[in-house]
Amino acid sequence: MTKANELNTAFGNHETFDNEIAVEVRDLAMKYRDVDVLKSVDFTVRKGEVLAFLGPNGAGKTTTVEILEGFRARSSGTVSVLGRDPVRGDEHWRSRVGVVLQSWRDHGRWKVRDLLSYQARFYAPYSEPHRSRPRDVDQLLELVGLSEDRKKKIASLSGGQRRRLDLAVGIVGRPELLFLDEPTAGFDPEARRNFHELVHRLAREEDTTILLTTHDLDEAEKIADRILILAGGRVIADGTAEELAARVQSTAEVKWRRGTQRFVQETDNSTAFIRDLLAQHGDEVTNLEVHQADLEDIYLRMVHLHENGQADLNGDMIGIGLPKEIMR
Repeated sequence: MTKANELNTAFGNHETFDNEIAVEVRDLAMKYRDVDVLKSVDFTVRKGEVLAFLGPNGAGKTTTVEILEGFRARSSGTVSVLGRDPVRGDEHWRSRVGVVLQSWRDHGRWKVRDLLSYQARFYAPYSEPHRSRPRDVDQLLELVGLSEDRKKKIASLSGGQRRRLDLAVGIVGRPELLFLDEPTAGFDPEARRNFHELVHRLAREEDTTILLTTHDLDEAEKIADRILILAGGRVIADGTAEELAARVQSTAEVKWRRGTQRFVQETDNSTAFIRDLLAQHGDEVTNLEVHQADLEDIYLRMVHLHENGQADLNGDMIGIGLPKEIMR
C-alpha cells in the first residue's frame, strides 16, 4: 500500500491514488447472520491485467465480485475499485465499469441494434479524451459477431447469440474494468476462440482490466494473466498457472505397454524415468505417453489439500502420493 493510501485509510477514506492499480482488496470479510462467507481476503489487480477467479461452489466468488461491482455492501475490510470505494461509486464511476452476467433474459421484444443504441446513449456524457464513450454500435456488432443479427428480436436469438449480446452490452461503454461471469457458456469452439482473442485485444490495446469468473479451467489457463483460487471464503492461491504449479509437488504420469500389459507410473522426473525405462526394455516399450499436470490437476489438488488442512503456514502444498507402478 502506498503512503497516500495509508494516510487515506487512517482517515477513513478508502480511495486509492495508485494509478497502476485497478482493484485493491484488504482484509475483506462478509458475514451472513452467523456464517462467515469471506474471511480476510486480500488481493490486488493491476490495470490491464486479466484475473481469473476459480473456486468450488460456495467458495465466496460471487459475493466477492458483487462487492467489487458495488451491488453488495461488505461487513468489513477495505476495497478500492478504480480509485473509489464501490459502495460510494457515483454514475461516473459506474460508467467506467462493465458487467457481463451469467444469465440475463430481459428485453426480449427489443431488436439487437435498438437495444445497444439505447444503452449506448447513457455513456455519452462520460466520454473522456483518452477513452471515448460509447463505442460505435455498428462496429461493436461487428466486433462480437452480431452484424447479421442486428435486426432480430432478442427473444429469437440462440443461446450463443444471446451471450454475444450480453458481451456487447458489457463493453458498449468501453469500460476500464470488465467483470465476466461464465462468459462463454453456450459458445461453440469458434465463438470461444474469437472471444479469447477479444479479451486479449481489450487488455492489450485498450488497457482494460478484466475479472473473469469461470468453471472452465482450460479457458482460465488460456486467457488469464493471473489466477486466484478461493476456497472456504479465503484466498488459498494467487499467481500464474506456472507459479501455482510450482507450489504443488506435482508429478508426471507416464503410460506405456509391454506386449499385452499396460503400465502407469507417476514420477517427479519423467525424463530420467523414460531414459531408464527404454534402457531396460528397449523396443518392448510401445504406446508411450507422458501427461504433465495441467491447471485442472493443480486446482483440484489445491482445493483438496485445503479442505483437508494439508497446507503449511506459508501456503506451500504437500504432494499426494500415488502408487509407484500400476499394471493394468
